[in-house]
Amino acid sequence: MSTKNNNPKGIIFILLAMMVFSVQDSIMKYIFNFASLYEVYLVRTLVSFTLILLFLKFTKKPVMFKSKYPLLTFIRVILFFFGFSFFYVSLTVLPLATATALFFVTPFLITIFASIFLKEEVGIRRWSAVIIGFIGVYVILNPDFNNFDFMTLTPILCAICYSLSMIIIKKTSDKDNVYTITFTFYIGAIIISSIFYLFIGDGQFYKQGNPAYEYIFREWFQNLETSMLLMIITGFTASAAFLLLFTAYSIASPSVISPFEYSILLWSSLSGWIFFNEVPNLNTIIGTLIIVTCGVYIFIREKVKEQSQSIVTNKPLR
Repeated sequence: MSTKNNNPKGIIFILLAMMVFSVQDSIMKYIFNFASLYEVYLVRTLVSFTLILLFLKFTKKPVMFKSKYPLLTFIRVILFFFGFSFFYVSLTVLPLATATALFFVTPFLITIFASIFLKEEVGIRRWSAVIIGFIGVYVILNPDFNNFDFMTLTPILCAICYSLSMIIIKKTSDKDNVYTITFTFYIGAIIISSIFYLFIGDGQFYKQGNPAYEYIFREWFQNLETSMLLMIITGFTASAAFLLLFTAYSIASPSVISPFEYSILLWSSLSGWIFFNEVPNLNTIIGTLIIVTCGVYIFIREKVKEQSQSIVTNKPLR
């Protein structure tokens, strides 16, 4: 069996990566009660940056910080940083499984953006899957327009930013390798988080009443005896998930293992139930099934059209 087609092992790695991501998301959901979002971001990124750097040094792999596409890389870092800010903020108001399910509108958005920016041909079947997928989103949200909480849209805002960043990665991956892509994000995240500390780290804008607002503007480093260990753990989980994900796509066929990324929906549902007493309602279950079915179908159609070699296989660190 060739290394590139070690699919059983690749599937195991991808399942483990999704489990680790769900652990990280669970910590991010728990920690918002006593830490600031960008405080967590900073510590997590510093830990992950150090661990990945040590890994590359230990394995004698080249460490490349400089991108061949500085402007596009800058835009990608901004999109990725604030995109997942939206996702982590969503965890203050949404069940973990619901937020994760809504994030998986990503394949639909990538299809739309690839058609617009990369001029990829999208047939009626994939367009139909995109439309039906968004019906799944509507089913999950089940909006009451008389009293609609727009914070429930934050996972979709995350998916928009993430999808655009993936389009950029498609553009830049011919000259930037996965480690350059990762390190430029780390450096950008450290800089942006540090800027947030200078302007809001003292808690001067903090007000109680809205959990999302509190998560962003809470004073930094006030509960280190409770939060520091958890923040460090998120750094380890981010690094572990990245290495598992990268290894999976290195040793196995992307067309075989990529659909197993949806296993994070099961892990998230289980974590939400165990740690937060969250049980998905019928709308969430039905909507999630619609989204997963359409997402897998889009991937299959991309494979048929021989377009799966990239956007779906370029995997940045979450």
